[in-house]
This record gives sequence, C-alpha cells and structure tokens, in this order.
Amino acid sequence: MDQLIKDIDIITGEEAQAVDYKTTVEENTGKSKKIYIESYGCQMNFSDSEIVASIMKENGYDTTSDFQQADVVFLNTCSIREKAEQTVRNRLNHFNAVKKHKPEMTIGVLGCMAERLKDKLLEEEKIVDVVVGPDAYRDLPNLVNAAEDGRKGVNTFLSREETYADIAPVRLNSNGVTAFISIMRGCDNMCSFCVVPFTRGRERSRDPHSIVAEAQDLFNKGYKEVTLLGQNVDSYKWSPEENNKARLNKKEGDVTEVVNFANLLEMVAQVSPLLRVRFSTSHPKDITDEVLYTIKKYDNICKYIHLPVQSGNSRVLELMNRTYDREWYLNRVQAIREILGEECGISSDMIAGFCTETEEEHQDTLTMMDIVKYDFSYMFYYSERPGTLAAKKYEDDIPLDVKKRRLAEIISKQSQISFERNKLDLGKEQIILIEGTSKKSQDELKGRNSANKVVIVPAAGLKMGDYVKVKITDCSPATLFGEVLEVNPTFA
Repeated sequence: MDQLIKDIDIITGEEAQAVDYKTTVEENTGKSKKIYIESYGCQMNFSDSEIVASIMKENGYDTTSDFQQADVVFLNTCSIREKAEQTVRNRLNHFNAVKKHKPEMTIGVLGCMAERLKDKLLEEEKIVDVVVGPDAYRDLPNLVNAAEDGRKGVNTFLSREETYADIAPVRLNSNGVTAFISIMRGCDNMCSFCVVPFTRGRERSRDPHSIVAEAQDLFNKGYKEVTLLGQNVDSYKWSPEENNKARLNKKEGDVTEVVNFANLLEMVAQVSPLLRVRFSTSHPKDITDEVLYTIKKYDNICKYIHLPVQSGNSRVLELMNRTYDREWYLNRVQAIREILGEECGISSDMIAGFCTETEEEHQDTLTMMDIVKYDFSYMFYYSERPGTLAAKKYEDDIPLDVKKRRLAEIISKQSQISFERNKLDLGKEQIILIEGTSKKSQDELKGRNSANKVVIVPAAGLKMGDYVKVKITDCSPATLFGEVLEVNPTFA
C-alpha cells in the first residue's frame, strides 16, 4: 500500500483516502486546449499525473487550475479502499453539472479505478468518455481525439515493459523544492488484501541512467530533494537486457550488469551532496543490510524508512500473504536501529480487523507498536476489495464496530508513541529543508528533518529551498517546533 502524502504524522485510513492533489499551477504556452487533472490516493498516482500532463502537453494541451475552463478533465484514481472509489464517483457527479452546460468537455478516469472497473465505468458513469489504465497513458491523445468525435474509449492494457522512462514529467503543484521520481512500476507481491497487482500489473524497473539523469536535471533546476517511488523500491532490479525482476532472476548469469536498489540509491546520492534523497515504499521481506549501509554512507540520503507492518501477528501476516512473520519484521527493525541509529525515522501502515483477526492478535499489533516505536503511521480498518485474494478466500467476518474500535486503539497508541518520539528531539540541533508556509500562520515556514518529521520555524529571513540548522524547542504528537541557528550551513 503506497504511503499517502500528508503534513501530519498520525493518519487514519478514513482521512487519508480523502486526500487529492489538484493541478494548481497553470501553465500557458499559448496552446488552445487545456487539461485539468485531479489525483487521488498515493504518491505514484501523483507522479503518474505528471507523466500524463507531459504526454498531453506534447499533443497541444496546456494545464489549467480551473476545471470549468478545461477542454479535458482527468481524474487519476485510487482503488485501495471503497471510500476512495466513492470519492471519485461523487466528484464525477460534481463535474456532471458543468458538462450539462459544456457538453463538448471530455472527462476521463485514469489509474487504478479505471483498470479495475474498465468498461463498467462507461456504463455506470454516463458522463465518462475515456477510461485508461496506468500503463496506457501514451494512448490518451488518441482516445481524447476519438471522444471529441463522439466515440468513447477504453485502454486498460497492462504492460510488462512500460516504465515511461523517456518522458520528462510536467511538475504539477510544484513547490520547486521537492519532486518525485518513479523508479519502477507494478507489484509482484500479491498481498491478499491489495488490488495493486491487478491494477498496476507486473513489477518492472526503470533504466537507472534515466533516473539519475532526471535527478540531475531537477537539481540543475533548483530542486533540493527527490523521492524515489515504487510499490516496493527494495525490489528494484534492472539490467540492460531485462527490466522485469521475475525474468531477470532466471537469467542473471546471462546479463552484462545488474543494478539493485542499493546501487541505484548510491547513484542518485552522488548527483550532489546538496540533493536530499528519500524513497518509498520498502517491503520488510526485501529491505537489505546493503541498503541500510548505503543510507549510512551518504549524509544526503535521509534517515527515514517507511516499513509497512500491516499486522503484528504472524498468523494474520500469513493470511495477508506478506511472506514474513513477526520475528522477521522485528529483525529488520533491529538492523535499522543498529546500522542507522535510534534517530532514524520509521513509519508504518497498519490494518485493523483483517479477516478472522482475534482480540489477542489485535493486541500483537499494539505490542509491535510498543517495541518498534513508529514515528508515525498510516492506519486503516480492513476494507474488502473485489477481486483480491482475500475477497476470494476469506470471509470479511469482523463487525464494523469492532474494526473501528480496534482502529481507534491503534490511533490512540500511535499518538502517544509519536509524542514520545518527538520529545526525544527536544534540545537537538537538526538540518531541515524549507518546503513551504505553515498551515496555521504566514509568519511561519515548514520543513522536514532527515527523519521526515515536520518542523515549524519563524519565517523571518528564510525562503523556500533553504537548508536551515534549527534547535528543536517544542513539539506536539504531530509536529516539531524550532528556532533558527544558521541558514544554508556548510554541512555537505
């Protein structure tokens, strides 16, 4: 499950699925047609929207921040939970009122929901003209042209090769400081609760040289931080002959070179010591000591790992097909603490009330939290998704009120642990990267430290993109507060 982008540290599933990212930066190059894009769900969807914008730009479209002015409206969708899909359907109803007065507007549903529902979307949502899955974005201009001629179109072909490595993303809603770089697509893990393998296809890795070139280009343009994205970044594996891990594993003796995630991480870190590097998401079965030692070697690789646990009980983990047990997970956490230190940030995903979960097994998740001491977590109660292995094999037998009560207990414990972890930062000096204005005051700016914690500082004398040495003076369960010691210190 992809990490969802938020500026607070404790996130429930209900809240997270309401997140959307709109095209708020309008680009006008004098082209006559305009597109408007909304993205829902995960970082990968947001990154995909930047690819879509690039493809459409090459075919004569500018972006707009006002959907009423758009010729084409795209919703880039998420299927991870039922609530996410319902949010999109509600949004389509909103667009329907506009389309009644502007019938020539083309409306497209992209991404995971498009892949899952395919032709059914055209039947159920009468205003939808185009339905396109994550691997078929190159076909969007053709499908939009067909829609303008009155022909609705669907392309949900899943590829084993497509990585969009040759497409330079159009940075949407950019702060000019941080950016995403997609390093791989798809997932081979087949967790029983997850739709991603069915909506995003088989795992394949992008050419590392194109990734480094994109990172270098971003740095040259003034960006100070990149986040390497993949459903399971630790599974990244590429050779000049093959980008599909399953096939590459069978022919390693026949390839000229193999680049794994530790190698890629080092290559990107070497672009510049002034370019911060983050990544998401890691899978407990795949994260290696080699990756941890690479993080330790480079100061500009942030000391933060998103390591979803989902459950603290081994039996439930087996039902989830996570391919590790409680002991394996704790071993990986121990390695992180030993190699990167206690200050390394660790976050997680957790699912309350998975099929057949007992009260004792729920308690195992709570004790896992006590042991690991996550800095923050993305917390959900189980939502059965059609077509998944769990939906086919297991009864969704935990009552909703029990799921919600267990989730509330997880949230309460995470709030307590987050506060405890933040208190450990009091009095410490840290380097943060200024990313924007605080939500509560124009007189304050926000940045993140290496451990991915949000730090609020006075705005006076600072600007976006500054590295700032701060002393942490106060905290809440969700946020750190600091005083400025030095601007753009020599730390690289």
